[in-house]
Amino acid sequence: MSRTGSSPASDFPLSGVPEELARPMLPHLEAAAVEMIREIQSLVPEYARPPESRYGQRMRWAVEQSVRQFVDAIGRPDVDWETITAIYRRIGAHEAREGRSLDGLQSAIRVSGQVACRRFIREARRLGWSLDTLGMITESLFVYLERIAGAAGQGYARAQGELAGERERSRWRLRDLLVADPPASAEAIGELARSAGWPVPKTLAAVAVRPDPDRAVPVLPPVLLADWHADDPYVLCPDPDGPGRDRMFAAIRGTRSAAIGPTVPPARAALSLRWARRGHALVERGVLPGKEPLRCLDHLPSLVAAQSEELLDVALGSRLAPLMRLPPHRRDALSRTLLTYMENRDNAVAASERLQVHEQTVRYRIRRLEETLGGVLLDPDRRIELLILLHYLVRLDSGDRRLSSGDG
Repeated sequence: MSRTGSSPASDFPLSGVPEELARPMLPHLEAAAVEMIREIQSLVPEYARPPESRYGQRMRWAVEQSVRQFVDAIGRPDVDWETITAIYRRIGAHEAREGRSLDGLQSAIRVSGQVACRRFIREARRLGWSLDTLGMITESLFVYLERIAGAAGQGYARAQGELAGERERSRWRLRDLLVADPPASAEAIGELARSAGWPVPKTLAAVAVRPDPDRAVPVLPPVLLADWHADDPYVLCPDPDGPGRDRMFAAIRGTRSAAIGPTVPPARAALSLRWARRGHALVERGVLPGKEPLRCLDHLPSLVAAQSEELLDVALGSRLAPLMRLPPHRRDALSRTLLTYMENRDNAVAASERLQVHEQTVRYRIRRLEETLGGVLLDPDRRIELLILLHYLVRLDSGDRRLSSGDG
């Protein structure tokens, strides 16, 4: 385990070396730092920067501080490590913010240690150190290198945590910006997406979901943006008609129900979410099927009709008054037959197969409807209107508000 704070003398053998041993080394500290920098730049590609560059100058300063701190610690049991460990915590944090690993820094520390060992061996010969003294110095060197490497790791980990928090907050802001109405500009989306580390897709789809209360919400890939805590939770899925489709379905597999909005450019995500929520509301009402994720574009008539329920409810009593006055069971059979017949291009055979009744039953009901509704069935200008009304009556409306008045 790395040690980065102050420690007793027993943890750092250099404190047992006579303090006067440091004096002959002081004139050679700058040369030692220069040799270390030259070796680092030769062996560690990440640090092969021009000496006059800002990066090169900062590296030289850090190496010089490291060398001086080590020599100053000779013979001192009360060494304050905070100065040097703070330097390396900052260096580790800088590497994290630049998106680099600690491999280069760890290599540079090892290279510095190798240079220091070579120089200490030369110093031992020059100054006549004993083997015990040389052993204490080299042992202390390894403790020192461990200490500064540990400090760099601490700074790196802390900065990574801060960056992750900042990136997650940017993702939340981006998610909210995408579904804002009126929509944000592509420039605003792109700028925030860069901060969030989110590649802007060509298309996306919003998925309205209802999480299963008995299960934890799914852990999503970073490319998916979700708001599980909204009153109506949702997920934004990039590229829903391509490779992103698998991620989308994996994300919503653990939910109780889901509705997929139309695929749109990112700037129109609010539109996709609006229709996804409308489709999901119909699923929760039991109007549309909910066993599988609902694709809203596969249910356009129901979604369009659901947005005009008040108008259609009034129009039923006006446009289809003779049909609405029939008893509920007869009205239901005739309405379903006529809607299916029209959806099958007025083909009685195809309608009978879908309704699972005899072909003659379909023809009989259509004749009854012609008698009941008069010329409405034959008027081409009324056909779209009739389809919408029938779709609303059969697929969306339970008829509860009209049963008593319809039979009265």
